[in-house]
Amino acid sequence: MIDRRLFLGGASLAAATPLLGAIAAPEGSRLLRPASATTNLGALPVSVTNDSGRYGDDEVLVYIVGTDLTTGRHCRVDADGTPHPVSLDDNTDDGYTDYSIPLGALPDDMTLPYMSGRIYLALGGKLGIRIVEDGDGNPALQLPAGWVEDDDAFDVLHDTVEFTHNEDGMFCNTSMVDQFSVPIGIRLTGDADQSTGFLLPGGRDAIFETLSADPVFSPLVFDDHRVIAPGHALDVGLFPNDYFDPYVDRVWSRYTDTDLRVTTNAGTFTGRVQGDELLFDGGVAPIPRPTTRDVFFCDGALAAPNDGITGPVAAIVGAALNRSTLADIAEQPTDDPAGFYLDEIANHYAAVFHEHTEDGKAYGFAFDDVADFASYVQDHAPAGLEITLTPF
Repeated sequence: MIDRRLFLGGASLAAATPLLGAIAAPEGSRLLRPASATTNLGALPVSVTNDSGRYGDDEVLVYIVGTDLTTGRHCRVDADGTPHPVSLDDNTDDGYTDYSIPLGALPDDMTLPYMSGRIYLALGGKLGIRIVEDGDGNPALQLPAGWVEDDDAFDVLHDTVEFTHNEDGMFCNTSMVDQFSVPIGIRLTGDADQSTGFLLPGGRDAIFETLSADPVFSPLVFDDHRVIAPGHALDVGLFPNDYFDPYVDRVWSRYTDTDLRVTTNAGTFTGRVQGDELLFDGGVAPIPRPTTRDVFFCDGALAAPNDGITGPVAAIVGAALNRSTLADIAEQPTDDPAGFYLDEIANHYAAVFHEHTEDGKAYGFAFDDVADFASYVQDHAPAGLEITLTPF
């Protein structure tokens, strides 16, 4: 089981709040230029194709930022595919960096070095990325916060592909955990040929329309710019902070006198509610009664340590709460999507993305990888990554 926050490989990005050879690029794509494998360890070819139908290549900017896995330092990648450590001196653009690579001006191809981070695609404007000092005084990336109206790039449509590329392979996903603005699909080739993240025709419009029509979730929609995740909306007073309380009450009531059985790679653990805690056998740490914010962020009471015991159990409980399966199904995890999000109280923000993707997969919340429903692909002998801006 993969926790996306752990899969990102310890990038610790500061938020504002083996190569098998080149692959053929799709027609109309712009490939980012490869450096030699001796220069850029890993050197995985990456292509970016603009099928948006709304923005020309000269209006699309690419940013590749994260942690250089050979040095452990925050870095940005240039159009030659070379990583450079970030510096406070990079803040030269009205207090921001300009790490953008115009899609229309890209050379023929490009590669990714060994690193963990994000590929941002911005349409119609620049992103506000600053370099700040971290707690140890090292230069660190302060990345855009698309859910913050005062963020410098709030009015710029942008989205990301998250990835970790190292000697074990390529691990990547699209994500709506924080916000959704731009429809993006990814294809990873190598030992296998895998694609994910692609929306059904008209999917973006359907997502915006569905959420706009929901009286509780409609405040998440900001014009045609983006929809923000309900946890972030909660933090700024746009979403009820007690939304999940009635559902959690039902869960707590049921498992006061009924066993909850959670199966992970480490075995099956049995839990019962005692007071304000869900207590399991087998060395699992107690899970306190979660708040609505805990459920949406899969944190707090549902924090999942990378210990192989408590972490997987907490992730499964968190996913079952978001999918509204926990109150009715005492054997978790469940893997039939037809039974997800059926309750009036559920993460309907996440549900709408699954409904409108070709493969039914999306990263609508941090534990959406439970039972393999996340828009995530991996390959241990990657040959190339293709990123597509899909039609709006």
